[in-house]
Amino acid sequence: MKQMLILSGKGGTGKTTVASAFIKLSRARFFADCDVDAPNLHLLMMRDRTPTQSDYSGMPKAVINQELCISCGLCYEHCRFDAIAVDPNYHVNAFACEGCGVCEYQCPVNAVQMTAMVDGTLKLYQDEAKAFSTAKLSVGSGTSGKLVTAVKTQLKDSIKNGTTANYSDQKGEEIVIIDGSPGIGCPVIASISGVDMVLVVAEPTLSGMSDMLRILETSKKMGTRAAVCINKYDVNEKIGAEIERYCETNAIPYFGAIPFDEQVPHLINEGFSIIDSANNAGNAVKQIYLKAVKALNEQPTSDTGIVKSITALQ
Repeated sequence: MKQMLILSGKGGTGKTTVASAFIKLSRARFFADCDVDAPNLHLLMMRDRTPTQSDYSGMPKAVINQELCISCGLCYEHCRFDAIAVDPNYHVNAFACEGCGVCEYQCPVNAVQMTAMVDGTLKLYQDEAKAFSTAKLSVGSGTSGKLVTAVKTQLKDSIKNGTTANYSDQKGEEIVIIDGSPGIGCPVIASISGVDMVLVVAEPTLSGMSDMLRILETSKKMGTRAAVCINKYDVNEKIGAEIERYCETNAIPYFGAIPFDEQVPHLINEGFSIIDSANNAGNAVKQIYLKAVKALNEQPTSDTGIVKSITALQ
């Protein structure tokens, strides 16, 4: 079962819009939202469902036992993140603590302990037909990459456990669709890890093209095939054409363009995918989907796929 990851260099390019359309077009049984800072795929795919939730602990942080503390000040002196305050007792600011453990090491009376903290919530929507994994990172937590990995592991376990065995009578593409995080940071790197193809949803602006190049470069370094489509192409056809030429010149698979369509925000606001109603954007996404699935199912060779994606930006 192959995995297709939908990415963009920033938020607001239409990444989730494309991902939700792909899920419905493929009738995917398994999908995930790895945008753990601001997950929203569930609003389109699972708005009437209640997930199973579990706490996620990403990184232990220091806690000072006031009964054991002798106020020697060694933890305060050695903390390089200004996470320890005195008022009048020594205590740790969990938002500032980086979990390095220096304070625990320095404490002469073992009053400091590294303690697991709840850094987010894992959510799993599943029934006999589908499984959807997502999560929400707590405010101030810096373990987004680890949480993305937990989201993917949760989905993998669901697939392994055969939660959708009764779905065999349904026909659809056996692919996993993953809605990734914006940017190129830790959550994006964790999202790319292990997938078969990255589809970059680019916007026709100078910053959009720059974002696209960063994702292509990141995918290249991780040895993952990458392809491009453009959303709202006709907003700036000049830069859209430049993106298309770049892909052609550098042998980056280009799957097509989605026009600006005033119906799209209305459909999304009502909780529908853009393919749930006849519109120009939805028609374009259907064509992009067919090309993406065909490319996903093709094995990479010296002339196509991963080799071209890797060499294109050298």
